[in-house]
Amino acid sequence: MNLNPQGGVANRERGPNAGVDVSKAHLDACWGVEHLRVTNDAMGWDALVAKFKAANVDLIALEATGGYERGVVAALQGAGFDVARLNARQARDFAKSLGMLAKTDQVDARALRDFADVLARHKDRHKFITPAPDPQREQLNALMTRRRQLVDIRVEEGNRLDSAHSLARRSILALVKVLDKQIEGIESDIAERLDKNFKDQCKSLDSVKGVGPVTILTVTAALPELGQLNRREISKLVGVAPLCDDSGPRKGKRRTWGGRSQVRSVLYMAAQSAIKHNPAIRVFHSRLIAAGKPKKVAIVACMRKLLTILNAMLRDHALWDPTMHASAKTA
Repeated sequence: MNLNPQGGVANRERGPNAGVDVSKAHLDACWGVEHLRVTNDAMGWDALVAKFKAANVDLIALEATGGYERGVVAALQGAGFDVARLNARQARDFAKSLGMLAKTDQVDARALRDFADVLARHKDRHKFITPAPDPQREQLNALMTRRRQLVDIRVEEGNRLDSAHSLARRSILALVKVLDKQIEGIESDIAERLDKNFKDQCKSLDSVKGVGPVTILTVTAALPELGQLNRREISKLVGVAPLCDDSGPRKGKRRTWGGRSQVRSVLYMAAQSAIKHNPAIRVFHSRLIAAGKPKKVAIVACMRKLLTILNAMLRDHALWDPTMHASAKTA
């Protein structure tokens, strides 16, 4: 099969587009006037692939659904289909714009089919196509998620310890010990995988003051686009780009909105550290405060600047060079 460099199959007449509503137990698909419900497992994925191949389906839109969509996305991509995995809010807003106020699995599938029709004709269609997952990053992401879950549980147990009855303290301390051992094992596994598969990237990121192990892990696992996009695109993707809110003569306040909250959270902590320990970010932050910028605005600007620097470093396969950023005046 001949693949188009922008995604999709070359030399193939494009057929209808499809929408797939995903739930834990089943998938509801809609293409043209056809509807189909299958189980959300290997048997259902195979049935869906067969139906879509028979109909010569072009683009398939579905929502990100807490991981329940991963299997069907992999099956469809493996069969050569273009898949657009959409934010659930975007899909719902699109349905409302069409007057689809009711919400059922079949209604959602039809709305996603209509959304796919729009994306298939878009001039930047390739930007909406979900790339095939990188197995190493997927494994790293899974370990990162599990580490965060264990750390959260560890914090909860630690908070209970102060007010716990003496009879309960032994149980809490035993569980904390188990959690510490689990976290240590996962962190060791993560370190090995980072060193084996992402050594050069980690070396670049680690050369920046303010960027620690958690930030390196998060951007490596959850932001594979870092170094591949321009500064505006990467800022919007993470959710640290100021977005316009203008209408006619009214000039609304610029606000950051949306993006990848997990990456944004660790970037916030990295920026706080960089303001204290990284001369370039510290000078930039001081200049913003001196200009009268609110503290929160200044911190977000530092987050955006730090992200921009990291993006450029990975793009150029470079280490931190303080002489390049010492005199920078913009984010």
